[in-house]
Amino acid sequence: MAYLWWHIYVILSITLLVFAVDKSNFKTCDQSSFCRRLRGVKPGESKYELDLDQLEITDDSVEAKLLNTEAGVLFKFSLTAINGNIFRVQVDEASPLYPRFRPQFALNGELQVAKLKLIERNKDFVSVGYNRNKVKIHARPFKIDFFENDDLISVINGRGLFSFEHYRKKQEQAEDGGEIVEDPGSWEENFKSHHDSKPKGPSAVGVDVSFPGALRVYGLPEHADRLPLKTTRPGGTDPYRLYNLDVFEYELDSTMALYGAIPVVYAHSTKRTLGIFWHNAAETWVDVNNSKDGLVASIVNLVSGSSNDNNVDVHFMSESGIVDLFVLMGPTPKDAVKQYASLTGVHPLPQYYTLASHQSRWNYNDEDDVTTVVQNFDANDMPIDTMWLDIEYTNSKKYFTWDPIKFPHPETMINNLTATGRKLIVIIDPHIKRESGYFVHEESISNGYYVNNKDGAVYEGWCWPGSSSYLDFYKPETVEYYKNLYSLENFKGTTHDVNIWNDMNEPSVFNGPEITMPKDCIHHGGWEHRDVHNEYALSHTVATFLGLIQRSPNRRPFILTRGHFAGSQRYTAMWTGDNTADWSHLAISYPMCLSEALGGISFCGADIGGFFNNPDAELLQRWYQGAVWLPFYRAHAHIDTRRREPFLYSDDVKNRIRNALRLRYAHLPLWYTVFWQHETTGEPVIRPLFYHYPEDENVLDIDDELLVGDSVLAKAITEAGVSNVNVYLPGGDSELWYDIEDYKLYRGTGNHNIPVSLDKNLAFYRGGRIISRKDRPRRSSKVIHNDPYTLYVASDSNGKAGGYLYVDDKESYGYKKNEYLYVYFSFDGKVLSGVSVDKSDYPTTEWIEKVVILGPPEGIRGARLESGSLGVAELDVSYSKDERALVVRKPGVSVRERFTITLY
Repeated sequence: MAYLWWHIYVILSITLLVFAVDKSNFKTCDQSSFCRRLRGVKPGESKYELDLDQLEITDDSVEAKLLNTEAGVLFKFSLTAINGNIFRVQVDEASPLYPRFRPQFALNGELQVAKLKLIERNKDFVSVGYNRNKVKIHARPFKIDFFENDDLISVINGRGLFSFEHYRKKQEQAEDGGEIVEDPGSWEENFKSHHDSKPKGPSAVGVDVSFPGALRVYGLPEHADRLPLKTTRPGGTDPYRLYNLDVFEYELDSTMALYGAIPVVYAHSTKRTLGIFWHNAAETWVDVNNSKDGLVASIVNLVSGSSNDNNVDVHFMSESGIVDLFVLMGPTPKDAVKQYASLTGVHPLPQYYTLASHQSRWNYNDEDDVTTVVQNFDANDMPIDTMWLDIEYTNSKKYFTWDPIKFPHPETMINNLTATGRKLIVIIDPHIKRESGYFVHEESISNGYYVNNKDGAVYEGWCWPGSSSYLDFYKPETVEYYKNLYSLENFKGTTHDVNIWNDMNEPSVFNGPEITMPKDCIHHGGWEHRDVHNEYALSHTVATFLGLIQRSPNRRPFILTRGHFAGSQRYTAMWTGDNTADWSHLAISYPMCLSEALGGISFCGADIGGFFNNPDAELLQRWYQGAVWLPFYRAHAHIDTRRREPFLYSDDVKNRIRNALRLRYAHLPLWYTVFWQHETTGEPVIRPLFYHYPEDENVLDIDDELLVGDSVLAKAITEAGVSNVNVYLPGGDSELWYDIEDYKLYRGTGNHNIPVSLDKNLAFYRGGRIISRKDRPRRSSKVIHNDPYTLYVASDSNGKAGGYLYVDDKESYGYKKNEYLYVYFSFDGKVLSGVSVDKSDYPTTEWIEKVVILGPPEGIRGARLESGSLGVAELDVSYSKDERALVVRKPGVSVRERFTITLY
């Protein structure tokens, strides 16, 4: 009976949360003891000094003792240069009472150190150099200045907010017999009905970083906020919180924590960009101050000796761990983002189908429902690649099982999907149902695979199955066991065409503090959950990734996660979680995914239509149109929403959504190529305008537009009933932009007011780029694998263009063995040519069936093809779209071979 009442409680709680986030379930900074303490440190009163008399300088590092002069405690300080124009600053206790946690999964392998050059050394400071950079380390008070040439660009501890709470034994009274006054919550803390025992006591670390001359700061995903970070102040806006949490129908324009935590920021001006990566997995709060609000400039100018009126200041505060930060020296946005990628990795090239359209809801009822949905997509001539199953497919919420009534023949269902070119993705969460006889629970109990509570017993919380325990992925034996669960022998009914959705992995605990795991739970190695919390979801997806690799060694795994941390991009895509069917949630999807891309996670999307509530027809079709230009393209909906598959609507709505789907599929070659470039260069797949136009001050706050690679600019239409939309097109008078639908030419001179109908998709090809498309409508991406390409040549102001196309088998790791084709197309105003640019090859049968030249030369009467296999051939040409385009028909040449097409 207790079990039944608990489920009723959970259902009622969730029903209430559906209508709005209950902010009282989540802490503010004032309710967090360590945030109160560190936010209360007064600027300009630093109590930390470096002992430069015992300074050690090697080829690649500077090391010294750092003294807390008030407490008399010594710390170890080091500064290291990292290849790629990066500095690393670390501070740890010299003789800790307990070891301090360092994240285990965020960094992408061993870092390559670079050589430092000693410039100057005396009793007050030491200066070292690397490339064009100089670092000046001050002893009293402790402060670090970073210079590019002679320009001061960043200051660590410039405001004197550096804090490091060393582990210590609790004292009941001071040595003089007086009372010790400490912040309530330093040694134990309560929130609502939950108690945090804090067995090791206070352990927070914090540091401020100033950016003289900066105009904006970006980063700190995941927040439902604008791309430029806002100013936060005590008594006003809370700091940005990084603490992975399960937040229903989250609030917009908020610094509240969400499902992911990536502690990286980029400070930007029209002269330079640099970044800070705060390598810490504990709960973190980050205060941001912008000089445009008048608070920071005078302080930073005073401590740094700068006279620049523009400054940005950030203050990182974490509950535990060490001080470990990387300074990404830029100097351009591209440089800084690639430097972060060099530390934490990139998303490996995904399977082709994962970039196509995904259809999901909580939940498709049974096997017949799955089959019928796919059949209706086909009957309505709408492409679809993947069906998704939420938790109801399982046998009573037991993962790695199937409901024997609703899904009695899963392998047959999957094979039927595969036969039509489709795939299946199913959900697997980290909580395990505590039920006698359930093999995963029995084996996890027997072998100690679960997280323990503070008393050393297995931790028990509540999630979808009811009473649950949580797998400890910090234990190697747990990871080995878990990855074996994905084998076809253990996860019976699955095939190599099934991939995985990892949800609820913040972790979500319905009866836990802030709907997550208590901080005093214990993981393998004796680490408290407070130390590892933000990395827990990443540890989960690493284990899933290893399981899929072991199951299907030559298939690239696809995993979607909700919880994420720095480095998650090496294993998984993500989505923005439980959004709502509202225009504002459509609008926020662009800045949220742009922020994730700057944080390393390019494979981002938002639930099309909104997870909660019911979108009207206009919102739904606008969402399908706007989401075309986000990397992950999935429709998903709550169990209580009305069915909203696009074939259920009127002919007009179906036609608009069909066109949006076809536009997405036409651009799959572009998405695939840009993901290849992401893996090989570290550049994000989608980019804010300031990334490519860093000197244009007008783009600094634009986050309702994005760039796909360097070729397409898109803007979602995020208001109902509009007939005109303002679009900012950057680059100046010489930069050309072509409307992708009517090929109308616009110059990059700023704001353009563009008429829109319900059919309009706002996107532009950038002049100077060649975009490869597949324009034949098909039912799935598998069917278009061998279809021919149409090349869209968007001429620049000189009549020239260039662009790349990447081709391989679209699913295996053969590309790691040079089994791929990477083609560069160029156009000089009269001659279009194609040539392979890598020492690689792939035996594709794909060919070019059409060339569309935007902004074409005048007076063209014909074209001549020359290639090795076809020799010389005359081609038909004609102007279209009011002579905005020149169409060259049926070149018929393989993309594998060198060719030229000469216009005359």
